[in-house]
Order: sequence, then structure tokens, then C-alpha cells
Amino acid sequence: MKVTPIQTHRISRGESLVGILDRHLADFPENGVLAISSKIISLCQGRVVAKSTISKEALIFQEADAVLETADNPYHVFLTLKNHLLIPSAGIDESNGDDVYILYPENIQETAYDIWQHIHRRYQRQHIGILITDSHTTPMRRGVTGITLAWCGFKPLYSYVGQPDLYGHPLRVTHMNLLDALASAAVLVMGEGAEQTPMALIEDAPKITFIDKPRVEETSSIALNLHEDLYAPLFAHTKWIQK
Repeated sequence: MKVTPIQTHRISRGESLVGILDRHLADFPENGVLAISSKIISLCQGRVVAKSTISKEALIFQEADAVLETADNPYHVFLTLKNHLLIPSAGIDESNGDDVYILYPENIQETAYDIWQHIHRRYQRQHIGILITDSHTTPMRRGVTGITLAWCGFKPLYSYVGQPDLYGHPLRVTHMNLLDALASAAVLVMGEGAEQTPMALIEDAPKITFIDKPRVEETSSIALNLHEDLYAPLFAHTKWIQK
């Protein structure tokens, strides 16, 4: 698998996302997957709030779907639910912004679909994929890795169900999460600082099944209800402040 970062100009608020793609994508390979940082999509959508107008805590409670109530918060970081993700601070970011808070994009799955359509038409490619990525923490691990917020153009999971393991025993429930595996590789080369590479092109990715006519509703095939999740017992005795 080959993952190539794509350097761009410094993206400003209100720019055209299509214009950015056309300017920095000279070509697009068949069976390629384009990873795009959610931050530049937020900037293009104008999803920024001046720090002088609101406190981050108030903004978190405004943007989150739910906030974990806690009496002890030494780092002043709120654990929240946002768009079916367990994520700190409702995804609000301060890095690489000029005295603004950068919020999650709006209509993010529809945006992934729109990008897929544009690249499909412009480059006349049948099998292409789109990932909109962000950085994410893992409990009890230092550092961040990539995660996918939305995607389009391929199946998000690779099923091992029914396939034998090394000793011939059929696997019963194992699925590989292709979205976050690819996002981790893409975010690794895109970086977190001043690299100015908010996109990456993934080629020759294994286990990908492309979809000729993708749908906006693809996220329903991967999202889990919190109570159905493997880690549900961790949240059984916690209190969420619902919006």
C-alpha cells in the first residue's frame, strides 16, 4: 500500500473545497482513496468561532450531543458524544487556527458523497474512495491516531466471518475496520503540525471493495449504539448530560 501526502496552500475560512481539490489534485488513479482532513472542510464551511466570543466549555456544551458528567476534571477536558463518536470536547479544535475554535463539519457524510461525485466526474474514474479524517485519542494510550468521520465509495468493513483461522476454526464475529485503518495511515503522513498536508492519496490498499453507486446513508453500516458496544459496561454507571 502506498500513502502519499498532498501539500496545499494554507487553507482560509470560506474557500471553495472543490477549488482546493482541483488546484492540488493533478490526477486521480483508479482504485485510489483520497483522505481529507475534516479541519479544512470545516474551514471551507466557515465552521469557526472566534475565541473572544465564547468560552470553550460553553461551546462544548453547545456542540456535543451529550457530555459526561464528572466532579473531577483536572485537565479541563470534557468527554463527549458527537456524531456517534466518543471524543473529547465535541471535536472542537484550537490547533492550526488563528484565534478561533474549529468545529466539526456540518453534513459530513453528504460532503463525502459530494467529493466522490466531483472526482468521479472530473477524472472519469469508476472505483474511487473518499475518507474524511480526524485525530482521535485511545483510552490508556498516549498520543493520537487517525479516525474516519465520513466516507464514500467502498465498503467500510472487511468480514472474516466464516473464514478459518490458522487452525481451521471458523471465525464468528471478526470484522476489520477499513475506515480507521486507512485513516490512521493517512493521518500519519499528513501530520499534526505545520506540515500543511491536509490530504493524502492511498493507492493499492488491500481488502477494499469499491461501490459503483454509493449512497449518502453508508454510515449506518458501522455506527453502534452505545448500549450495544463492547465497552458498554464502562458507561453503565456514568451520567450523561443530554442536549
